[in-house]
Amino acid sequence: MDTFVKAKARPEIFNLKPYVAGKPIEEVKRELGIDDIIKLASNENPLGPSPMAVGAIQEMLNNIHFYPDSNNFDLKKAIAKLTKHDEKGLIIGNGSDEIIKLIAETFLNSGDEVITATPTFSEYEFAATIMGAKTVKIPTNDFKHDLEAMKAAINEHTKMIYICNPNNPTGTIVTENDLDRFMDEIPADILVVFDEAYYEYVNSAQYTSGKKYLDLNKKVIVLRTFSKIYGLAGLRVGYGLTNPIIAAAIARVMEPFNVNLLAQIGARAAIDDVEHLTESQKMNLAGKEFLYQEFKKLGLDYVETEANFIFLNTNKDCQEV
Repeated sequence: MDTFVKAKARPEIFNLKPYVAGKPIEEVKRELGIDDIIKLASNENPLGPSPMAVGAIQEMLNNIHFYPDSNNFDLKKAIAKLTKHDEKGLIIGNGSDEIIKLIAETFLNSGDEVITATPTFSEYEFAATIMGAKTVKIPTNDFKHDLEAMKAAINEHTKMIYICNPNNPTGTIVTENDLDRFMDEIPADILVVFDEAYYEYVNSAQYTSGKKYLDLNKKVIVLRTFSKIYGLAGLRVGYGLTNPIIAAAIARVMEPFNVNLLAQIGARAAIDDVEHLTESQKMNLAGKEFLYQEFKKLGLDYVETEANFIFLNTNKDCQEV
Protein backbone atom coordinates (compact mmCIF):
# COMPACT_ATOMS: atom_id res chain seq x y z
CA MET A 1 0.00 0.00 0.00
CA ASP A 2 1.20 3.51 -0.77
CA THR A 3 2.87 4.95 2.34
CA PHE A 4 1.13 8.32 1.91
CA VAL A 5 -2.33 6.72 1.89
CA LYS A 6 -1.47 4.46 4.82
CA ALA A 7 -0.19 7.38 6.86
CA LYS A 8 -2.77 10.02 5.99
CA ALA A 9 -6.07 8.28 5.22
CA ARG A 10 -8.67 7.73 7.92
CA PRO A 11 -7.91 4.34 9.53
CA GLU A 12 -11.56 3.27 9.30
CA ILE A 13 -11.39 2.91 5.52
CA PHE A 14 -8.96 0.01 5.78
CA ASN A 15 -11.68 -2.04 7.49
CA LEU A 16 -14.08 -1.55 4.58
CA LYS A 17 -15.07 -4.18 2.07
CA PRO A 18 -16.19 -2.21 -1.00
CA TYR A 19 -19.73 -2.91 -2.13
CA VAL A 20 -19.78 -5.16 -5.19
CA ALA A 21 -22.77 -4.36 -7.38
CA GLY A 22 -24.29 -6.69 -9.95
CA LYS A 23 -22.41 -6.47 -13.22
CA PRO A 24 -23.97 -4.48 -16.07
CA ILE A 25 -25.23 -6.58 -18.98
CA GLU A 26 -22.70 -5.03 -21.36
CA GLU A 27 -19.82 -6.06 -19.11
CA VAL A 28 -21.03 -9.67 -18.95
CA LYS A 29 -21.40 -9.71 -22.73
CA ARG A 30 -17.80 -8.63 -23.11
CA GLU A 31 -16.50 -11.12 -20.56
CA LEU A 32 -18.38 -14.18 -21.82
CA GLY A 33 -18.81 -13.32 -25.48
CA ILE A 34 -22.58 -13.93 -25.44
CA ASP A 35 -25.51 -11.66 -26.30
CA ASP A 36 -28.59 -13.38 -24.85
CA ILE A 37 -28.51 -12.27 -21.22
CA ILE A 38 -31.24 -11.70 -18.63
CA LYS A 39 -30.02 -9.71 -15.65
CA LEU A 40 -31.20 -10.91 -12.24
CA ALA A 41 -28.41 -9.57 -10.03
CA SER A 42 -29.96 -6.37 -8.68
CA ASN A 43 -33.69 -7.11 -8.25
CA GLU A 44 -34.74 -4.59 -10.89
CA ASN A 45 -38.28 -4.44 -12.30
CA PRO A 46 -38.44 -6.55 -15.49
CA LEU A 47 -41.35 -4.41 -16.72
CA GLY A 48 -39.02 -1.45 -16.80
CA PRO A 49 -39.93 2.09 -15.77
CA SER A 50 -43.37 3.61 -15.70
CA PRO A 51 -44.32 4.95 -19.16
CA MET A 52 -45.56 8.07 -17.40
CA ALA A 53 -42.12 8.54 -15.84
CA VAL A 54 -40.41 8.12 -19.21
CA GLY A 55 -42.76 10.64 -20.82
CA ALA A 56 -42.22 13.20 -18.08
CA ILE A 57 -38.45 12.81 -18.36
CA GLN A 58 -38.53 13.24 -22.14
CA GLU A 59 -40.47 16.48 -21.76
CA MET A 60 -37.83 17.82 -19.38
CA LEU A 61 -34.71 16.95 -21.40
CA ASN A 62 -34.30 20.44 -22.82
CA ASN A 63 -34.11 21.83 -19.28
CA ILE A 64 -31.13 19.86 -18.02
CA HIS A 65 -28.95 22.97 -18.18
CA PHE A 66 -30.77 24.12 -15.03
CA TYR A 67 -29.83 22.94 -11.55
CA PRO A 68 -32.50 20.75 -9.92
CA ASP A 69 -34.72 21.94 -7.10
CA SER A 70 -32.52 21.39 -4.05
CA ASN A 71 -35.63 21.18 -1.85
CA ASN A 72 -37.37 18.55 -4.03
CA PHE A 73 -40.58 20.55 -3.58
CA ASP A 74 -42.89 18.76 -6.04
CA LEU A 75 -41.56 15.30 -5.25
CA LYS A 76 -41.90 15.87 -1.52
CA LYS A 77 -45.52 16.97 -1.91
CA ALA A 78 -46.30 13.83 -3.92
CA ILE A 79 -44.56 11.52 -1.43
CA ALA A 80 -46.26 13.25 1.50
CA LYS A 81 -49.64 12.63 -0.13
CA LEU A 82 -48.75 9.02 -1.02
CA THR A 83 -47.52 8.15 2.47
CA LYS A 84 -49.79 10.48 4.48
CA HIS A 85 -46.72 11.93 6.13
CA ASP A 86 -45.63 15.45 7.06
CA GLU A 87 -43.41 16.97 4.35
CA LYS A 88 -41.10 18.32 7.04
CA GLY A 89 -40.32 14.74 8.03
CA LEU A 90 -39.21 13.68 4.53
CA ILE A 91 -35.66 13.03 3.37
CA ILE A 92 -35.03 12.70 -0.38
CA GLY A 93 -31.82 10.97 -1.37
CA ASN A 94 -29.72 9.88 -4.31
CA GLY A 95 -31.11 6.41 -3.78
CA SER A 96 -31.84 5.16 -0.28
CA ASP A 97 -28.15 4.18 -0.15
CA GLU A 98 -27.27 7.86 0.21
CA ILE A 99 -29.72 8.22 3.08
CA ILE A 100 -28.12 5.25 4.86
CA LYS A 101 -24.79 7.06 4.63
CA LEU A 102 -26.33 10.37 5.74
CA ILE A 103 -27.88 8.70 8.79
CA ALA A 104 -24.48 7.35 9.78
CA GLU A 105 -22.81 10.73 9.25
CA THR A 106 -25.47 12.42 11.38
CA PHE A 107 -25.64 10.04 14.32
CA LEU A 108 -22.62 7.73 14.58
CA ASN A 109 -19.32 8.31 16.33
CA SER A 110 -16.29 6.13 16.87
CA GLY A 111 -17.14 3.55 19.53
CA ASP A 112 -20.88 3.51 18.83
CA GLU A 113 -22.57 0.24 17.94
CA VAL A 114 -25.14 -0.58 15.27
CA ILE A 115 -27.15 -3.80 15.43
CA THR A 116 -28.18 -5.58 12.21
CA ALA A 117 -29.23 -9.03 11.12
CA THR A 118 -26.94 -11.26 9.08
CA PRO A 119 -27.36 -11.90 6.23
CA THR A 120 -28.80 -8.52 5.34
CA PHE A 121 -28.03 -5.52 3.13
CA SER A 122 -24.31 -4.76 3.46
CA GLU A 123 -24.58 -0.97 3.20
CA TYR A 124 -25.58 -0.62 6.86
CA GLU A 125 -22.24 -1.99 8.02
CA PHE A 126 -20.36 -0.10 5.31
CA ALA A 127 -21.76 3.27 6.41
CA ALA A 128 -21.21 2.52 10.09
CA THR A 129 -17.60 1.45 9.55
CA ILE A 130 -16.75 4.69 7.74
CA MET A 131 -17.82 6.57 10.88
CA GLY A 132 -15.78 4.32 13.16
CA ALA A 133 -18.80 2.52 14.60
CA LYS A 134 -18.98 -1.22 15.21
CA THR A 135 -21.65 -3.36 13.56
CA VAL A 136 -23.02 -6.13 15.77
CA LYS A 137 -24.39 -8.76 13.40
CA ILE A 138 -27.05 -11.11 14.74
CA PRO A 139 -27.64 -14.31 12.70
CA THR A 140 -31.14 -14.77 11.37
CA ASN A 141 -33.33 -17.49 12.85
CA ASP A 142 -35.04 -19.56 10.15
CA PHE A 143 -33.89 -16.81 7.74
CA LYS A 144 -35.81 -14.17 9.72
CA HIS A 145 -34.61 -11.35 11.99
CA ASP A 146 -34.01 -12.75 15.48
CA LEU A 147 -35.49 -9.83 17.38
CA GLU A 148 -34.95 -11.41 20.80
CA ALA A 149 -31.24 -11.85 20.10
CA MET A 150 -31.03 -8.34 18.66
CA LYS A 151 -32.66 -6.96 21.80
CA ALA A 152 -30.25 -8.95 23.98
CA ALA A 153 -27.30 -7.40 22.10
CA ILE A 154 -28.26 -3.86 23.16
CA ASN A 155 -25.80 -2.19 25.51
CA GLU A 156 -24.71 1.32 26.50
CA HIS A 157 -22.89 1.72 23.17
CA THR A 158 -25.90 0.86 20.97
CA LYS A 159 -26.93 3.89 18.93
CA MET A 160 -28.96 2.36 16.13
CA ILE A 161 -30.75 -0.80 14.96
CA TYR A 162 -31.42 -1.66 11.30
CA ILE A 163 -34.39 -3.83 10.34
CA CYS A 164 -34.59 -4.68 6.65
CA ASN A 165 -38.24 -5.57 6.12
CA PRO A 166 -38.61 -7.48 3.81
CA ASN A 167 -35.05 -8.60 4.35
CA ASN A 168 -32.50 -8.56 1.56
CA PRO A 169 -31.41 -11.29 0.67
CA THR A 170 -33.82 -13.69 2.41
CA GLY A 171 -37.12 -12.06 1.39
CA THR A 172 -38.62 -12.71 4.83
CA ILE A 173 -40.55 -10.24 6.96
CA VAL A 174 -40.78 -9.37 10.63
CA THR A 175 -44.41 -9.70 11.67
CA GLU A 176 -46.43 -6.89 13.21
CA ASN A 177 -46.88 -8.75 16.51
CA ASP A 178 -43.14 -9.35 16.86
CA LEU A 179 -42.34 -5.76 15.97
CA ASP A 180 -44.91 -4.39 18.42
CA ARG A 181 -43.28 -6.29 21.26
CA PHE A 182 -39.74 -5.38 20.15
CA MET A 183 -40.49 -1.67 19.80
CA ASP A 184 -42.15 -1.60 23.23
CA GLU A 185 -39.22 -3.30 24.96
CA ILE A 186 -36.12 -1.59 23.54
CA PRO A 187 -34.78 1.65 25.07
CA ALA A 188 -36.56 4.75 23.79
CA ASP A 189 -33.32 6.51 22.87
CA ILE A 190 -32.22 3.97 20.23
CA LEU A 191 -32.85 4.95 16.62
CA VAL A 192 -34.54 2.17 14.64
CA VAL A 193 -34.13 2.32 10.86
CA PHE A 194 -36.58 0.27 8.81
CA ASP A 195 -35.35 -0.41 5.28
CA GLU A 196 -38.50 -1.03 3.21
CA ALA A 197 -37.02 -1.10 -0.29
CA TYR A 198 -39.39 -3.95 -1.21
CA TYR A 199 -42.41 -2.63 0.71
CA GLU A 200 -44.70 -2.44 -2.34
CA TYR A 201 -44.26 -6.16 -3.07
CA VAL A 202 -45.50 -7.40 0.32
CA ASN A 203 -48.71 -9.46 0.40
CA SER A 204 -48.65 -10.87 3.93
CA ALA A 205 -51.42 -9.74 6.28
CA GLN A 206 -48.93 -10.12 9.16
CA TYR A 207 -46.75 -7.29 7.84
CA THR A 208 -46.72 -3.72 9.04
CA SER A 209 -44.61 -0.79 7.95
CA GLY A 210 -42.20 0.87 10.36
CA LYS A 211 -44.28 4.00 9.79
CA LYS A 212 -46.69 2.65 12.39
CA TYR A 213 -44.06 3.26 15.07
CA LEU A 214 -43.07 6.61 13.64
CA ASP A 215 -46.70 7.67 13.99
CA LEU A 216 -46.50 6.53 17.64
CA ASN A 217 -43.63 9.00 18.17
CA LYS A 218 -40.90 6.36 18.32
CA LYS A 219 -37.37 7.26 17.19
CA VAL A 220 -37.74 5.77 13.71
CA ILE A 221 -36.62 6.31 10.13
CA VAL A 222 -38.36 4.42 7.31
CA LEU A 223 -36.45 4.05 4.04
CA ARG A 224 -38.07 3.39 0.66
CA THR A 225 -36.89 3.59 -2.91
CA PHE A 226 -37.91 4.17 -6.52
CA SER A 227 -35.31 1.63 -7.69
CA LYS A 228 -37.34 -1.55 -7.28
CA ILE A 229 -41.04 -1.71 -8.14
CA TYR A 230 -41.02 1.77 -9.70
CA GLY A 231 -38.27 0.72 -12.12
CA LEU A 232 -36.11 3.83 -11.75
CA ALA A 233 -32.87 2.26 -10.48
CA GLY A 234 -30.76 4.10 -13.04
CA LEU A 235 -31.98 7.49 -11.84
CA ARG A 236 -31.01 6.96 -8.16
CA VAL A 237 -33.79 8.32 -5.99
CA GLY A 238 -35.09 7.14 -2.64
CA TYR A 239 -36.74 8.67 0.39
CA GLY A 240 -36.94 8.47 4.15
CA LEU A 241 -39.85 9.10 6.52
CA THR A 242 -39.05 10.36 10.01
CA ASN A 243 -39.93 13.15 12.40
CA PRO A 244 -39.15 16.75 11.40
CA ILE A 245 -36.39 17.13 14.00
CA ILE A 246 -34.45 14.09 12.76
CA ALA A 247 -35.03 15.12 9.13
CA ALA A 248 -33.64 18.60 9.84
CA ALA A 249 -30.54 17.11 11.49
CA ILE A 250 -29.86 14.87 8.50
CA ALA A 251 -30.37 17.81 6.12
CA ARG A 252 -27.33 19.47 7.71
CA VAL A 253 -24.97 16.86 6.21
CA MET A 254 -26.77 16.52 2.86
CA GLU A 255 -25.12 17.80 -0.31
CA PRO A 256 -27.06 20.46 -2.25
CA PHE A 257 -28.68 19.26 -5.49
CA ASN A 258 -28.23 15.63 -4.37
CA VAL A 259 -31.14 14.38 -6.52
CA ASN A 260 -30.87 15.26 -10.18
CA LEU A 261 -33.59 16.98 -12.18
CA LEU A 262 -34.64 13.95 -14.23
CA ALA A 263 -34.77 11.72 -11.16
CA GLN A 264 -37.12 14.15 -9.42
CA ILE A 265 -39.36 14.44 -12.48
CA GLY A 266 -39.39 10.69 -13.15
CA ALA A 267 -40.14 9.74 -9.55
CA ARG A 268 -42.90 12.32 -9.31
CA ALA A 269 -44.60 10.92 -12.42
CA ALA A 270 -44.09 7.29 -11.36
CA ILE A 271 -46.11 7.88 -8.20
CA ASP A 272 -49.14 8.74 -10.35
CA ASP A 273 -48.82 5.63 -12.51
CA VAL A 274 -50.90 3.29 -10.37
CA GLU A 275 -51.48 0.94 -13.32
CA HIS A 276 -47.74 0.28 -13.72
CA LEU A 277 -47.42 -0.37 -9.98
CA THR A 278 -50.36 -2.78 -9.98
CA GLU A 279 -49.12 -4.67 -13.05
CA SER A 280 -45.69 -5.00 -11.45
CA GLN A 281 -47.24 -6.44 -8.29
CA LYS A 282 -49.39 -8.91 -10.25
CA MET A 283 -46.48 -10.09 -12.38
CA ASN A 284 -44.28 -10.55 -9.34
CA LEU A 285 -46.90 -12.60 -7.51
CA ALA A 286 -47.45 -14.85 -10.53
CA GLY A 287 -43.70 -15.21 -11.03
CA LYS A 288 -43.19 -16.26 -7.42
CA GLU A 289 -45.82 -18.98 -7.61
CA PHE A 290 -44.40 -20.29 -10.88
CA LEU A 291 -40.86 -20.45 -9.50
CA TYR A 292 -41.98 -22.13 -6.28
CA GLN A 293 -43.48 -24.96 -8.31
CA GLU A 294 -40.42 -25.27 -10.53
CA PHE A 295 -38.07 -25.34 -7.53
CA LYS A 296 -40.17 -28.12 -6.00
CA LYS A 297 -39.85 -30.14 -9.21
CA LEU A 298 -36.08 -29.69 -9.06
CA GLY A 299 -35.93 -30.62 -5.39
CA LEU A 300 -34.46 -27.26 -4.40
CA ASP A 301 -35.04 -25.77 -0.97
CA TYR A 302 -36.22 -22.16 -1.02
CA VAL A 303 -37.53 -19.50 1.34
CA GLU A 304 -40.95 -18.04 0.61
CA THR A 305 -40.50 -14.37 -0.19
CA GLU A 306 -42.36 -11.11 0.28
CA ALA A 307 -40.06 -9.37 -2.20
CA ASN A 308 -39.18 -9.73 -5.90
CA PHE A 309 -36.38 -12.26 -5.38
CA ILE A 310 -36.18 -15.75 -3.87
CA PHE A 311 -33.50 -17.07 -1.51
CA LEU A 312 -32.77 -20.70 -2.40
CA ASN A 313 -30.24 -23.47 -2.03
CA THR A 314 -28.97 -24.48 -5.47
CA ASN A 315 -26.90 -27.33 -3.99
CA LYS A 316 -23.88 -25.83 -5.76
CA ASP A 317 -21.17 -23.40 -4.81
CA CYS A 318 -22.50 -19.91 -5.48
CA GLN A 319 -19.43 -19.05 -7.55
CA GLU A 320 -20.24 -21.91 -9.93
CA VAL A 321 -23.80 -20.67 -10.31
